[in-house]
Amino acid sequence: MHYVSVEGLTKSYGITPLFKCISFNINEGDRIALIARNGVGKSTLLRILSGKEHPDAGTCKIHKDVHLVMFEQEPQFIETATVTQNLFNQDHPTMKAISNYEMAMETEDEDLITNSIMEMEENNAWDFESKVKTILTQLNIHHLEQPVSKLSGGQRKRVSLAKTLIQIGFEPKHVLLLMDEPTNHLDLNMIEWLENYLEQEKVTLLLVSHDRYFLEAVTDEIWELEREKLYSYKGDYENYLEKKAARIESELASIDKAKNTFRKELEWMRKQPKARTTKSKSRQDNFYEVEVKAKQKIDDTNLQLDMKMTRLGGKIIEAKKVYKSYGDLVVLKGFDYTFSKGERIGIVGKNGVGKSTFLQILQGITQPDSGKINVGETIVFGHFSQEGLQYKKDMRVIEYLKTFAEQFPLASGGSLSAAQFLELFLFIPDKQYTYLSALSGGEKKRLQLLTILFKNPNFLILDEPTNDLDLPTLAVLEQFLLDYAGCVLLVSHDRYFMDKLVDHLFIFEGDGVIRDYPGNYTQFRILEKSKQNYASVSSDISSTKEFTPVVTEKIVEPAISVTEKKPAEKMTYKEKLALETLNKEMPLMEAKKAALTEKLNDSNLKYDEILSISEELATLNQTLEAAELKWLELSEKQ
Repeated sequence: MHYVSVEGLTKSYGITPLFKCISFNINEGDRIALIARNGVGKSTLLRILSGKEHPDAGTCKIHKDVHLVMFEQEPQFIETATVTQNLFNQDHPTMKAISNYEMAMETEDEDLITNSIMEMEENNAWDFESKVKTILTQLNIHHLEQPVSKLSGGQRKRVSLAKTLIQIGFEPKHVLLLMDEPTNHLDLNMIEWLENYLEQEKVTLLLVSHDRYFLEAVTDEIWELEREKLYSYKGDYENYLEKKAARIESELASIDKAKNTFRKELEWMRKQPKARTTKSKSRQDNFYEVEVKAKQKIDDTNLQLDMKMTRLGGKIIEAKKVYKSYGDLVVLKGFDYTFSKGERIGIVGKNGVGKSTFLQILQGITQPDSGKINVGETIVFGHFSQEGLQYKKDMRVIEYLKTFAEQFPLASGGSLSAAQFLELFLFIPDKQYTYLSALSGGEKKRLQLLTILFKNPNFLILDEPTNDLDLPTLAVLEQFLLDYAGCVLLVSHDRYFMDKLVDHLFIFEGDGVIRDYPGNYTQFRILEKSKQNYASVSSDISSTKEFTPVVTEKIVEPAISVTEKKPAEKMTYKEKLALETLNKEMPLMEAKKAALTEKLNDSNLKYDEILSISEELATLNQTLEAAELKWLELSEKQ
């Protein structure tokens, strides 16, 4: 079934064209990712499909049975209304019943609760109310009677996402879901939950996101807006990169061929007399078509980053027994760590556990309650904060940059003027005289990054740097950070970005405990999932006693527990049988572990194969460690 049919769609802002004469169809069951550079028109295209904007030309037809639901970057609310009223403000009996029930539970009025329960029964709303509860819990939405106007930016985004997901459940069978950057302001657990939720929901999806793991999990086709055209690629993000590279190579070859033809035809045109025969007139018309193609430019220019880093001394940062609390919220409890040259550390933890406070303490912005932070004399911090671009008064881009410096030193020697440096960051001369307030979210992020690098830092602290950046800019930023010789401390909900850059993780577990995990985020999640499945795995070996596997991790705040050793007991028949079974199974597990390890070392493996083998190996390691511990215990008894 055709959900959407678009023909010859064109949209410009002033003299700047976003897309021109694009055509496409969206069919039932399609799950499409829309990607492009910032400012090319991704959000505009979604708004045109939703009817919130109108194209300059072309047609957009939505099937009469399709209900369209849209999640926008800038959510619209009734500011004076409560969270509950905004979540359930649709004219639907089930919606009203759930809304009344949620409000009654907040007030704890017995009469209201009784009436709301009766209303829930009458509308058979309990099943969906359970689903709503899950959505609100997973997105950490509480205090439903709070006015929306009092919410922070991240809270507003989560309430808007919850409203979108709730709305899907009440709509007719055919739903087209449009989502514009839904993962911004979500923590990693929320993103993973949203992935699973969207995979289970039978909706047709058109999604804008820079989160590549999220794209791969929930979509199976990629559309790219580029040079006013729309290109379609079936498959995942890796396939898109390969196909795009092949397309650009083919286009460049076609342009080169047109240039050769153009040179020959230009020579012929210059030799021809003014009077034209029919044959020569046809050739003349063809000449102008060849000229257009020959002069076409494939502008695949990327952001360029080249900086002269301030020299690092022998001492970086030493944290000694650092404590920090805000009332009952414990942020740090005896944090002790010495940073080394070139370290790349990822920071993981739920919102509100103190990650931003930790970054401020390291830089001396916030003072600890006790303990010491000793910073090396040569350390120059570069802090990319979530607050975004900071300026007191509106001014032009180039004027803003010159408030930092007139010249920028390069790693290769020499220097660049402010205008030249802006061009490296894709701010063309015309754009350099744009007012800061007129920049898009992605452009402001680029300018914020530029001003940080202008100071030549050797210790970069990046707090959610990927929000609002387009995928091409992200790719270049990743490469820059891979080549960067200084220290990097990274807070990000972009798992792909984190996996590519960090060597180990600081995991904020709450109550001031920070765990130092030696690996990237995906490896950490595989281990965590293995732990969750551990009980069922270990019960296959023996149901007589539960035990905890040994995990090779550094604990920044170690917890020491002492268990009294029980007196030796005689072996039961069941224990003897378990020991015999272990003696047979453990060599088989060792052999399988060796085979998986050897397979993992194959350089030709694809990413999904590596992920699958790593997950299998992690589970096997947990099982083997459990078996070894059980074997030791039973052997002592024997």
